[in-house]
Amino acid sequence: MAYGQTAGRAARPRAGLVDTVLSPLRAGSRVVAAAALMLGWLALLWVLEAVSALSGQRLDTFGITPRKGSELLDIVPAAFMHVGFAHLASNSLPLLVLGFIAALRGIARYLAVAFTIVVISGLGVWLIAPAHTTTLGASGLIFGLFGYLLSRGFVDKRPLDVVVGLIVGVLYGSILWGVLPTADGVSWQAHLFGLVGGVVAAFLFRERTVSVSS
Repeated sequence: MAYGQTAGRAARPRAGLVDTVLSPLRAGSRVVAAAALMLGWLALLWVLEAVSALSGQRLDTFGITPRKGSELLDIVPAAFMHVGFAHLASNSLPLLVLGFIAALRGIARYLAVAFTIVVISGLGVWLIAPAHTTTLGASGLIFGLFGYLLSRGFVDKRPLDVVVGLIVGVLYGSILWGVLPTADGVSWQAHLFGLVGGVVAAFLFRERTVSVSS
């Protein structure tokens, strides 16, 4: 019995030492994975826009036209299309920064969060956007990632994520004006429902604590 207890006690410091050594490596791999994901995501958007431009903007047909049943299939593709390179360029940096920060918590979690945001944003556009309009672009996802990062720390009760969310709020808080119908040709519906989708995603994919009884 004494031997078992001694071995158990000796194993704990060794495991702690291994975790200490591997922790920076794991953190580094998360950074690399998050950067690779978002750079690849942006590269895809630019390739798609180039294809659209060369084809006479034919890919714009994947935008969302409200309240048509067949257009529900375009909710996800619409988030990958843009109205010209200027539109894409304006979305690229915030998407890269916010997506990278969100993806640091894990690629699978990020993809689930992004999908949730895109669907909620797209459904909001489909439901209430003006008739005879077509909405496309990554701005709904950007607003969603902003809302997700802003609320994630409070939902998960992680002080570090609260600080990250506050920094994101300071850096990008001015985009909140985009949820108001103040500019023609800008889909405040995509922005508003994207923001809502980000908060919903923070709750859906929150980190759950596991109680261990002894």
